Amino acid sequence: MKFRSLLWLHILVSCLLAAPASAAILSSANIPLDSPLYSYLDKLAGFGLISSDVKGIKPFSKAEAARLLLEAEQNLSGNDSVAPAFAAELVARVRELLPREVSLRQQPDIKPHFIDFSLVSALRLRYVYLDGAPRSYERQVHDPGDDGVFGIGSGLRPKNPYPSPANQHGSEGTPLSENNNGAVYRQGHNGELRWAAEGYLSDKVTGLLEPVISYARSGSDSSLELNRGYIKLGGGALELEAGKDENWLGLGYRGAITLSSNAQNLTQVKLSSPEPFRARWLSWLGDLKYALIVSRLDKTVTSAGERQPWFYALKLISKPTDNFEIGFNLGRQQGGPGVNNSIGDNIRGLIGGTSADNSNGMAGFEARCRIPWLRNMELYGEFSGEDTASFWPIVESYLAGFYIPRLMESGRDDLRFEFFQGNQILYSNSTFPEGYIYKGLPLGHSQGGATQDFFTRYSHWFSTRNNLALEYIYTNRGMASRMPGQAIERKHAGRVNWSLPLYGDSDARVGYGIEKISNLDLVDGAERTNQLFTVELRYRY
Repeated sequence: MKFRSLLWLHILVSCLLAAPASAAILSSANIPLDSPLYSYLDKLAGFGLISSDVKGIKPFSKAEAARLLLEAEQNLSGNDSVAPAFAAELVARVRELLPREVSLRQQPDIKPHFIDFSLVSALRLRYVYLDGAPRSYERQVHDPGDDGVFGIGSGLRPKNPYPSPANQHGSEGTPLSENNNGAVYRQGHNGELRWAAEGYLSDKVTGLLEPVISYARSGSDSSLELNRGYIKLGGGALELEAGKDENWLGLGYRGAITLSSNAQNLTQVKLSSPEPFRARWLSWLGDLKYALIVSRLDKTVTSAGERQPWFYALKLISKPTDNFEIGFNLGRQQGGPGVNNSIGDNIRGLIGGTSADNSNGMAGFEARCRIPWLRNMELYGEFSGEDTASFWPIVESYLAGFYIPRLMESGRDDLRFEFFQGNQILYSNSTFPEGYIYKGLPLGHSQGGATQDFFTRYSHWFSTRNNLALEYIYTNRGMASRMPGQAIERKHAGRVNWSLPLYGDSDARVGYGIEKISNLDLVDGAERTNQLFTVELRYRY
């Protein structure tokens, strides 16, 4: 709410004006966030073959993935030591999935066809059987106030009374299936088909359509919707995108505090740099990337009248060295019907810093550090505040984790651990009572506010397309901020996913998850066991 984001907008514009023009701008479609391409690139970085990766803004464009692939190929061919055969297999697979972008990268003087298209560039058919129901996030939480900084001290925000208690809203959508573009599966049998069609005008304009057909037997419901659909102009250091698309602003794997793919994709206008660049007068900051997203959230009716805020998100990243990345995140709801929309209030809402602005937002910093001598292990973390006092961010939430891409020398085993702690009033607000929610799901981390989440993932690669992953998750709500009559909700969950090749460019994925919840929805003694079984067929996905 109170962050001085105008300063960061000024820095963004300055970077754009100072950025050198790219001689090889290539427009391309974005890679779906659940594509295995991201895992392939992570593994190549774990082998030390990629060092220019910037992970805090996703999705990657195919042109950016091709750039990283060519970097890996160059380093692999020039590697004095013998790289494991698995690294070469990964390089070959990424090349197979990006033929257009790799070819145009390697031969920039050869102009592409003026019109080029593929009616089925990717396809995913999914069957889901759900035995269970989602948890509800609807509850009151105690907000004591009296905040300090980084959990130390007090008094930056006064003690209650506030409009207390705060109200949390939303749902987890589908048990054991987060970050799925807002897809909510029902009890029993569900089916879903997504396919993507891509089109290009030379190397400067890209269009994509990804409809999704879904079916739920329990309600005999079927629907046809647009999951992704956009037009992109430009590339390199400056790209304009308009349409419906997924976003991920953050370094987390299981979730992102500011903006993730958990809720339904936003209809948006986005200005971004799909590839890192260097600004002439800010060269000491190293490689830079940015994204500015503008959209509109749901219409809600409150006792004070109708509300439908605008939404914008801003991400700035600096990578001063090959092994260190730092970023700034901002997400904000602002204006719309039912609040003061005068010029003065909109300016205050834009820059924050008062108690009278017409906005609700959060902002924070994140960092990622790669440790080469520990087999390129990565440490990462994010700090986010929902408010400020005397400039300091307060009402704090945290995300931290580590990723070991090569548990063994072969690189076929990896391990990740991630921790998330959401403040008791994270994603809640009095100006916009529905909170930081879109289509009933949190825009940020899937587990919502007033919660703690521990996530562990181990995977083994039998081959590039044959991967077995095991996950364990522990989540609690109500460790703090409980109201009278509420109990601590605890959830233990386990998942196993096995991906394997079928034929040609087609793969299969089988998954099973089970979770045990005690004190469901913070009701003492309430229990539930949920199970989820999935089977997927994927083509060039």
